[in-house]
Amino acid sequence: MQIIAQIDPRSQDAAQSGLPARLLVAGGCGGIGRMLVQAARAQGVRVAVLDLPASISRHPPPHDVETFAADAGDRASLARACAALGERWGGLDGAVNLIGFMAAAQPLAQTPAEVWDEVMRGNLDAAHALSSALQPLLAAGTGASLVHVSSGLGMTARPHYGPYSIAKAGLIMMTRQLALEWAPAIRVNAVAPSAVDTAFLRGGTGRSDEDQPVRFDVAAYGRSIPLGRIADADDIVGPILFFLSDAARYVTGQTLQVNGGAFMS
Repeated sequence: MQIIAQIDPRSQDAAQSGLPARLLVAGGCGGIGRMLVQAARAQGVRVAVLDLPASISRHPPPHDVETFAADAGDRASLARACAALGERWGGLDGAVNLIGFMAAAQPLAQTPAEVWDEVMRGNLDAAHALSSALQPLLAAGTGASLVHVSSGLGMTARPHYGPYSIAKAGLIMMTRQLALEWAPAIRVNAVAPSAVDTAFLRGGTGRSDEDQPVRFDVAAYGRSIPLGRIADADDIVGPILFFLSDAARYVTGQTLQVNGGAFMS
């Protein structure tokens, strides 16, 4: 009897870690995104990055990372980028959505309609557009997993962050809905970080010059956290990799809070 060996498409390192063979990081040029790309590549994962043209120019991914320029607020742009990736790779085994931005803090009732629309378009609408474009690619993958990055502000109300908080709360519900509708072929989970000390606090990669004043007193914020400091990008990478890996193969529809104990449920 002839025995045909099953070939694992992952590199030896990626296979041993249980990580996906082919991974897309949307928002991969931001602070968390760059750390995630670095960590995944170190484990032998084949990585692609999707981000704004300005972000790609400011923080070019490594030479061996497939790079696609797209504006998350433009559904056609996202669809073209994902279609191009599909033509090159044929499918995806994992994807991470780090797309998003925050407008200037102000009371919700006084938020102009154009600001509300822009924040929703760049966060919640973008997540829906990206998820829709990625679904056929993930369906063609093996043990596929999608991880959305929400926010602790989507779990609990804070003054003056209304549109962003509401968008991120919607992303948590979108995660549950997709997890239900895409099971059992694709797992969908979310990570909800507290504030992370990256350019996001200064306007966001690709949307600012990254040296604007921080939105709040970082030192005071760190002292208020039970673990005694603000998060850095590496603190968020591990939970994302967990959701992508075989270690989370029986986990879907969940939101993991990563906040140093700032908010406990």
